[in-house]
Amino acid sequence: MPALTRTEKVNISPLRAFVTVEGAGADKTVVQWGDTAGMVGPWARPLGTFASATFAVNSQYFVAKNITFKNTAPVPRPGALGKQGVALRISADNAAFVGCNFVGGQDTLYDHLGRHYYRDCYIEGSVDFIFGNALSLYEGCHVHAVAPQYGALTAQNRKSLLDDTGFSFLNCRVTGSGALYLGRAWGTFSRVVFAYTYMDNIIIPRGWYNWGDPTREMTVFYGQYKCTGPGANYAGRVDWSRELTDEEAKPFISLSFIDGLEWLRL
Repeated sequence: MPALTRTEKVNISPLRAFVTVEGAGADKTVVQWGDTAGMVGPWARPLGTFASATFAVNSQYFVAKNITFKNTAPVPRPGALGKQGVALRISADNAAFVGCNFVGGQDTLYDHLGRHYYRDCYIEGSVDFIFGNALSLYEGCHVHAVAPQYGALTAQNRKSLLDDTGFSFLNCRVTGSGALYLGRAWGTFSRVVFAYTYMDNIIIPRGWYNWGDPTREMTVFYGQYKCTGPGANYAGRVDWSRELTDEEAKPFISLSFIDGLEWLRL
């Protein structure tokens, strides 16, 4: 794609596997739209979060490079209803994003289903702005919060001990404004790990939130491994998160986490 800004919604059909889109640079090639979950859709009912996506991918082996995916809806105030605005939704297996920007407010990146790889990407939002039930590795990414007061970086939705899903952040950077949880336990068995990641002084010391359900504290898997920065201090973390040992961290810090050696070709 050339250097331009396209104001449109895009939906990649499940029948179109092996699609690759490449921009002239994430600062030059932008796809944007401004739907939110509460907007009325074509059947006179609210769109919902799923259909609010500016760019929706439903096909296997999708690759995007050097593009900005943006939801232009304003960052909502805390507690606002129906203001989720997805910039990109990925609902298929074997997808990769390199040098891409994902920009929005609440629910920016719907990492819905499948195995995914993000490298050198920028992800911006306020509340639950990386969410879903995918198995994803984020490597060398910059995660930036624009929370006016407080927010949450992830809301991972693993629902069963048998689900092989979760988010791993490797050699990433977390910056921004507001007070930020590293994650909220959307799923009963939510799984998120941060490894070798720099965290600015915006992380709420407790680190994690149980979604108002104390029983989830017994089933989630939340961990840190050799993270740095003023927000990475493990001393104040909830006692149901963990500071990983070398052995515990090993499955989360390579492409094997997403079976990448089997399918990833960049």
